[in-house]
Amino acid sequence: MVKVSVVMITYNHELYIKEAILAVLAQKTNFEIELIVANDYSPDKTEFVVREIIDTHPKSNIIKYTRHTANKGMMPNFIWAMEQCNGEYIALCEGDDYWTDPHKLQKQVDFLEINRDFILCFHPVKILKPNGQLTDDFITYVPDNFEHFENLANHGNYIHTPSVVFRNILKSFPDEFLYSPIGDYFIYMLLAQYGKIGRLDDTMSIYRYMSGIYSKLDEEEKKYKWLLTLLLLYSSYEKNKEIQGLILNQIKSVMIPSLPHINQEQLAYIKSNKYTHDLVDKLILQQIKILHKNQISNHTYEMLVIEIMNRGKRKITSLMHKLLFNG
Repeated sequence: MVKVSVVMITYNHELYIKEAILAVLAQKTNFEIELIVANDYSPDKTEFVVREIIDTHPKSNIIKYTRHTANKGMMPNFIWAMEQCNGEYIALCEGDDYWTDPHKLQKQVDFLEINRDFILCFHPVKILKPNGQLTDDFITYVPDNFEHFENLANHGNYIHTPSVVFRNILKSFPDEFLYSPIGDYFIYMLLAQYGKIGRLDDTMSIYRYMSGIYSKLDEEEKKYKWLLTLLLLYSSYEKNKEIQGLILNQIKSVMIPSLPHINQEQLAYIKSNKYTHDLVDKLILQQIKILHKNQISNHTYEMLVIEIMNRGKRKITSLMHKLLFNG
């Protein structure tokens, strides 16, 4: 019986996926594993590389490979791959990252087997820069009390995708998940309702920086995608006001610096998405009222006001006019 299902989504990873797959096949465990490779109709030579491994590697029987006949998109492809998992546990490793410890899965499963109150565990990673330099993690910051859901909700994502193993308990996903531009954090937030988060000390994975779709984005685009992810998360917890409150704290901390840099197309998408269209206006008005009440006048505030007014939002502009000029 399969103990761990490894999910590997891939798109245009011909230069990297061989290393990713071979690292999974090199795992030494006392249990069975399966590798779900979901190729989202890559136009490059990813198909050729994967097929060559399947044809030649002695352990390729654990690979369950699919190349979709059309491009699904990242989140639909990820959901599809998750639905193929038969294991008691799921490990994640995208096609451009790779593992460095052949005992990684054994160590993480052993931890979760002993600590039944933990829902997932992760570990430190090394960052591989485009110039080949290998460095310590400069992307995430792991807070104190990282094992608790509240800190994951308050601090954002401090778990790298190729470092995580979790219990296979999510049998369905909220509709909002399909629209989220960031999938791993959304998954962790869904899982963390059911148990604590563990962290092993061993560094056992490599995250390639500036090779994936997200890491190649400029900072403004990343801020937009992060804000959209948080808004969708907030919507998905409509029936849990406590969790919504935690997510809202994070939304407020990123919204004001992010909003002035969101372009017309991005704002139009947020406004057209049925899960986020009312939320942004509501939060903007809340922030303006707070700023006005505290008589805060600074560059960020001015940029926010000008940006909103320039977008021609009549309802917001009218209310802002009252707030700004009539108290």
